[in-house]
Formats: sequence, structure tokens, C-alpha cells
Amino acid sequence: MNIDLPNLKKGFTMDFAIFPKEFKFDLTDGILTVTLNNPDNLNAIATHMDDLLPRIFFEADQDPRVEIIVVTGEGRAFSAGGDLEGMKRNLDGIDNFLAGYRNGKRFMQLMLDTEKPIIAKVNGDAIGMGCTLALCCDIVIASENARFADPHVRVGLAAGDGGAVFWPKNIGSALAKYFLLTGDLVSAREAKDMGLIAKVVAPEELDAEVDRIVGKLRNNSMAALRFSKSILNIPLRQDLASMVDAGFALESISSQLPDHKEAVHAFVEKRKPQFRK
Repeated sequence: MNIDLPNLKKGFTMDFAIFPKEFKFDLTDGILTVTLNNPDNLNAIATHMDDLLPRIFFEADQDPRVEIIVVTGEGRAFSAGGDLEGMKRNLDGIDNFLAGYRNGKRFMQLMLDTEKPIIAKVNGDAIGMGCTLALCCDIVIASENARFADPHVRVGLAAGDGGAVFWPKNIGSALAKYFLLTGDLVSAREAKDMGLIAKVVAPEELDAEVDRIVGKLRNNSMAALRFSKSILNIPLRQDLASMVDAGFALESISSQLPDHKEAVHAFVEKRKPQFRK
């Protein structure tokens, strides 16, 4: 299913009850905290979560109660990215992948388009789509035990979605090519040093640091914050618009090739994939 975004009326407020249990919400004093709540699967984003992820940011942008959005994960991971069941379904044909492409494109556009500041509170590993979700946020604050990676190539897929946009923009082409072509993990400290994310703190300090930065933002003019975000995101919106369709097209082609099928089977069988040479 690819969910349509609703037509919202003036004075609209979010109905959190319509979202599945894999999303938790807390709205307190203008701060909407969105928690990926699938800890047993390292907050992997299942298909029914993928369908509703764009709607969260669309509705939060329209809800006058929301001033700042914080995105985090339950348990020991931020998000491990796409789930295994979704990858297995993609092997059945291109239609499943295309639905995911539409949702992926939409949530990235909406996160960049909303004027409300979005903070990623990265409590653990942010991998693949989970890493893209974090990098779509305006300020990324990570625990020292978090790691970042976009390992599409390790599962036989082109690094064609948001990684190809956000990694080069944050750390430059040379480093982005290295990490997207190797799929290597990056520690939070390395990510901070190379400019991929903004801040790193000890795990026990993460909540307090996010609260401190939220407080700093709220001490500023909200109108000025929103206009500033809109200006700063112009290059990102342009890059996303120019690259996302071509990137997902190549990724969708690679999803139907033998190497990706081998990677999925290898993952199920808990072995290293044997790609064609």
C-alpha cells in the first residue's frame, strides 16, 4: 500500500491513534518526539511503517501545536533500515520496490520542506534507510555508541536513494564515494569529525543534550528559525529533486538482478553472499 496524504483543514491536529504501535508519539510543550518503536528488529522500517512515515512529517508540519520535531529510536538502535521481509517481497517483482520508492522519495521531500526544525536523537546504529532518515533531519545528535552506514552495495543494491544526496553534501565527494562504495560503518565520533553529523555525547548525556539544544532553539524567534531552515535547505531540495528519481531507478534495476537475490538468500541463511565477478 502507498498511502495518500490527506487534505487537511485549517486548525488540523494530528491523530496519533491512526499510526501503528511501531511509532510512539509524545507532544509536550510544542515538542513532538517521534520514536521508532520496533526494538526487537532494531527499529527496522517494515512496509506498513514505510507507508505512514511520510504522513507523520506532513501532518506535523500542519499541526499548530508542533514547534520542533525530535526523531529517535526505542532500545539500542536508531534504525537498522529496511526490514528483511520487505527485501524478500522485492524479489517477487518491481511493483513492491516502486511503492517503497514513492514513500522514500516523499518522506525525504517532506522532511526538507517542513519549516519546523527536526532533530535526530541517534541513540544507536543508523543504517541504510535509518541513516538517511537521520541525515534528513536538520541537527543530528548522536550517542558515542552509535554508528552510521549506507551499505546498499553490500546487499547488491545501488546506493541510489538519499545516501547519494546527503553524504556528498555533508562530507564531500571523495569521502562519500569511499563510504558508499565500501558500505563501511562509521563511528559517531568519526561521523562528527568528518562533518556527517553535528554533535556526539556520552550515551547517558544524550537526552539532556537534546533537551539543551531544543531549549536553545526555543529561545530564538520561531519565524526566524523556520525561514532560516527554508533557506539552508534550498541546495538539498535541489539536489534531491535532480537525483532521487535516477537514483531510485538504478536501485530498482539492481533490486531485480541476481546479486541482490543472492544477498537476500545469504542473509536468510546467515552466510556471506557470493556475488558474480
